[in-house]
Amino acid sequence: MLQKPIPDFTETELWVVRTTLKERYGKDIPIELAEAEVMLGGEIGLAWCPTLWWFAKGASFAIIKLGEKSYRPIFSYHPETQIGTGTDVYDEIGDAIVDVLQVEADHMRKQKQKLKELQAKAGNKPSSPDDSDDSLTPLFWGD
Repeated sequence: MLQKPIPDFTETELWVVRTTLKERYGKDIPIELAEAEVMLGGEIGLAWCPTLWWFAKGASFAIIKLGEKSYRPIFSYHPETQIGTGTDVYDEIGDAIVDVLQVEADHMRKQKQKLKELQAKAGNKPSSPDDSDDSLTPLFWGD
């Protein structure tokens, strides 16, 4: 059975991603078009899927297009540890990008809190003013 090619990202989808990233970070974030080999299951098996990739605040992000109006967002601080949103597939790219940005912001906030707790237990203070500066990883909209 021949697989129908997965369509590339549309100009509207790219606009949604660029606009959301600019709102989140307060500046234009370059996005790259790529392809990712993804296990789609069933008769299809592995497939090459159009992917948007960007890097911000120490994390790599990707939105993989699995089909028409079908997206999977992930982020990672290291290639061997990909983190998803808890939702396998989104049918709106706007929902996919907002959720992955929110999950990453929550993850970073939790990591900073753990570090502060460990430092407090050890009686250590932050080694520089930047260590306690939450502006390095901005809180999400409205936080």
